[in-house]
Amino acid sequence: MTEPILEIDGVFKRFGPTVVAEELSLALHRGEFFTFLGPSGSGKSTILRMVAGLERPDRGRILIDGGDVAAVPPWHRNLGMVFQHYAVFPHMSVADNVAYGLKMRRLPAAEVSRRVAEMLELVGLAAMSAKNVTLLSGGEQQRVALARALAPQPRMLLLDEPLSALDEKIRRIMQVELKQIHRKTGTTFLYVTHDQEEALTMSDRIAVVNQGRIAQCDAPAQLYGRPRTRFVASFFRGCNVLNAACTGEAGGRARFEIAGTVIEGVPLDGGPRPGAHVAVRAENVLVGPQAEGSPARLTAALVETVYRGTVQDYLLRLQDGQQLVATTTRQIGVPPGTTVTIGFEPAAVIPLED
Repeated sequence: MTEPILEIDGVFKRFGPTVVAEELSLALHRGEFFTFLGPSGSGKSTILRMVAGLERPDRGRILIDGGDVAAVPPWHRNLGMVFQHYAVFPHMSVADNVAYGLKMRRLPAAEVSRRVAEMLELVGLAAMSAKNVTLLSGGEQQRVALARALAPQPRMLLLDEPLSALDEKIRRIMQVELKQIHRKTGTTFLYVTHDQEEALTMSDRIAVVNQGRIAQCDAPAQLYGRPRTRFVASFFRGCNVLNAACTGEAGGRARFEIAGTVIEGVPLDGGPRPGAHVAVRAENVLVGPQAEGSPARLTAALVETVYRGTVQDYLLRLQDGQQLVATTTRQIGVPPGTTVTIGFEPAAVIPLED
């Protein structure tokens, strides 16, 4: 994936006093599954709409296949779109829904039939082609919308929160299916979601958007395991952000003080000078007897235990009042209010930029 299909160059967009895109620049590679991830109002859907041609940037350029599309209307950009609400045609059959865009392009009937059959096979709805689309479940209707968007062979497929209206079980199934469809078609997917698990499950790269800016753009494992800023670390569930003082650096490692405890040998990863906060993922925090051999050990009070089926969350309060969560499959068997030892490896401590 080396050839850019989409370039966003210095794009700025404002709605009244609200800036929703602030000097954004990035490139998408051909065939990539790229996701804009962020909270509601962060600007991610507006970025997608500008790529689609439904909004125009106040300044900056959007290039598709190397060409500036500022003057190109949406219907001439050869992009497919899938929305949160399925937007299927309720008076049509499944096959007719998929065929709609192809017929608008005046393709030969044989070619329309061939592509409709191919798309319905791809999304697992070949046996339902003659059904009225309103008789399908929500997940099935979204598959129809996906097949309809892919049928004209778009240069890119834009997906704006397409799974958020589905229940959790169907949403998880669709996450896997979307990734498989992406791999089979090789189409570039530009995806928007506020769901971090959804983004991590499917994406090749993720841009975390906050107040119109890209806070971090990386592969899923890098975002999850080594966030760079407080916002990114806080956005991902199960990541504890703690006040910390960096008291020394040498040889690419640092010494931090957290709640009165000195922790040596924290890797700096060659990044900028750390600020006044660090992150520690909840699954890397050991509690009770498990923590006894840890290089970094602190004392904490158990505030609450939350049972989550396969794991338990332990809400803990450090001596300076900061709270953090430890997630483990083991039970420590003590009531709230008990003082416990917690521990983690220095490599589990992630210095954050301020």
